Amino acid sequence: MLFADQRHHSLSLPAKDSQGSRPTMGYLIDHLCEHVIQDTRKHLRPGILVLINDADWELEDEEKYELKAGDNILFVSTLHGG
Repeated sequence: MLFADQRHHSLSLPAKDSQGSRPTMGYLIDHLCEHVIQDTRKHLRPGILVLINDADWELEDEEKYELKAGDNILFVSTLHGG
């Protein structure tokens, strides 16, 4: 249970990161790992599909994608327990 069984999170991120750049997906993942995810790992585990506005994040430059106001980010586990 990465998110303590909570299906939806709304986050406010700063308009600029510590280097003065727009926050990226990498910044968001670091933030989630530090403050939201209920897991001891500090990275996304294998088997997590990441969608940015309904598109696979691999099409959007993965961690380098610059977040925009109103972006919808979805994390979906593709692994199923038995």
